[in-house]
Amino acid sequence: MAIEFADRIRRIPAYPLAAGYDLGDDMAMLASNEACFAPSSEVLKAAIAVMAGTHRYPDPSYRPLRQALADRYGIPRERIALGNGSCDILLSVGEALLEPGAEVVYAWPAFSVYPHLAAASGARAIEVPLDSEDRHDLEAMAREITVATRLVLICNPNNPTSTSIGLEEIEAFLAKVPPHVCVILDEAYCEFALVLGDTYASVGLLRQHPNLMLLRTFSKAYGLAGMRVGYGLCGSDNLRAAVDQVRQPFYLNVPAQAAAVEALRHQDEVERRVTHTVAARIAVTDGLRAIGLWVAESDANFVWTHLPSAEVEPEIVSGLRERGVLVRAGAALGRPGSLRVTVGTDAENRRFLAAIGELV
Repeated sequence: MAIEFADRIRRIPAYPLAAGYDLGDDMAMLASNEACFAPSSEVLKAAIAVMAGTHRYPDPSYRPLRQALADRYGIPRERIALGNGSCDILLSVGEALLEPGAEVVYAWPAFSVYPHLAAASGARAIEVPLDSEDRHDLEAMAREITVATRLVLICNPNNPTSTSIGLEEIEAFLAKVPPHVCVILDEAYCEFALVLGDTYASVGLLRQHPNLMLLRTFSKAYGLAGMRVGYGLCGSDNLRAAVDQVRQPFYLNVPAQAAAVEALRHQDEVERRVTHTVAARIAVTDGLRAIGLWVAESDANFVWTHLPSAEVEPEIVSGLRERGVLVRAGAALGRPGSLRVTVGTDAENRRFLAAIGELV
């Protein structure tokens, strides 16, 4: 007799993992939106320095990192959620809020983890199509909120389409959301977003909206994807407490905490990386448009382009791989006939543009 699994195992979709980690070093890894810059020497030294003490569990209060983030953003430590990447916090929010009979509203296509929340909890997922420019349609999302809605997810900039919505639009949307509905503003790529202005812009919203969380990460602009450190800036203490209540203890390891604290001290390095990425993003966008492809107005560290048809997507993805370039296929992200391409080094970007120019 076979093992009998819970119903939710059959409901939860498989996360679309990137291929290519076993293909050798001569690959342009442009599929996972990782930073193309390695951590600074200071960050590496901070992580290594604490390794001698890793026979002890982490401080369960995570005070140093919480305090560093509190100092940076001007909010109490008690309102800062930490996690093993921002996905850890996101999934914990779903576990804390959702259950059968509840609803979660999000745009689609958006971050691939969002469907997991409803599937794992038995809640109903309300997927709202993006507009004609592949941006969130906040008015349409507001119309879907009911008494059963527990959670609304806004990915800004949106993954996979790279597009942003401005702070005024978000403020107007939040004014329509009932106080019983939690809103997650998923800002994993906010450091790259010119539309938002600066990384402090949305923090002020927390003062007016205790039902809001700003979800962020050290995986992108800070270049710590392998360390897995995410954080949530919460509008209320009880939201952070609920997130922690449903998780295992010691969810963030000691070297990762030390690296994140040190990384926060080097905002000049973050700004340098962001400046380079934005300039490279413009070059990749211009290169794709020069060969006749539609490209979204990107505000992230990746670009989103539509291919001539959905039918050619597998051939183009395969052709890019044969030429040493890995990208993410739109079919795996909810929009067949598209590509999501991380902005890499200048050499990687040139290789990608040359390769897709041969294929399209």
